Amino acid sequence: MAEIHPFRPNPLTGNYLNRAGHLRRDEAWLAANRHAETARYLPIWRARNLMAETPDQLFRAVLLAPHELPAAAATAPCALLGLDDQAPVFAIDLSNLDAPLPPQPGQSFQDLRRVGGAAHPADASLMAHARGMMHWRTRHRFCGVCGAACHPAQAGHVMLCQGCGAHHFPRTDPAVIMLVTDGDRALLGMPTAFRDRRVFTTLAGFVEPGESLEEAVAREVFEETGVHACDVRYQSSQPWPFPSSLMLGFRATARSTEITIDPDEIADARWFTRDNLLNPDDFVLPPAFSIARRLIEDWIAE
Repeated sequence: MAEIHPFRPNPLTGNYLNRAGHLRRDEAWLAANRHAETARYLPIWRARNLMAETPDQLFRAVLLAPHELPAAAATAPCALLGLDDQAPVFAIDLSNLDAPLPPQPGQSFQDLRRVGGAAHPADASLMAHARGMMHWRTRHRFCGVCGAACHPAQAGHVMLCQGCGAHHFPRTDPAVIMLVTDGDRALLGMPTAFRDRRVFTTLAGFVEPGESLEEAVAREVFEETGVHACDVRYQSSQPWPFPSSLMLGFRATARSTEITIDPDEIADARWFTRDNLLNPDDFVLPPAFSIARRLIEDWIAE
């Protein structure tokens, strides 16, 4: 069981790059460094990261030098992720190519979400960063204000409308995820999307406009299960670029315990004891690399 520690990092966090925001506007530096010998690129292909499996069955990010990229990469969406020491690291999206790179032994494009905890901890956050940036870049090619085409600026961190001049910035959608407890019981739900896999997990939902995080926790719990929650307390957070969320983890206390599920969202919901969760029989818990699992494990270990 993982040690309880308020500052223990969640998986997909701990990016070791210096994001170097001050260099994003430096066109001369970008021109000199994008094709420098020290530059490295993290390729994305159709929402998958290029990875290499190690002998100990961990997946490492594959970073390519500029000369290892195909010629068509010259026009591919790209963004500066930051500096590794002084070496620039970029994300690049090769999704428009049917065969983006020549096959290399042990290397393949993998879905980071499916690889999960098998991704090397030092690389998981880096790959999440690259995937999130390229998802935003490829889906903001046109202005949401006037519909004109957008061109990248500031090292790929701004999409600038060529019609009305609007600036569009990378988007992260805040979502609350919470473990609600009633004494020695915890409330978990089975999302309809997880019905076939029998996954019971913490409740979660997106924050709505004009709503505090605490209000979002209480609303989502009530909407999905009919349970009234109070005493909402922040626990930790986790970037979740599948495709563009930030999961904000909370604990809450139940004011009522009768469950009435929203069948459009939840296939089932139950109160579980610690023994139930340590010895699951007809269900499974969320993956170990998720903040949902951390919320559950921290509660079990208390």
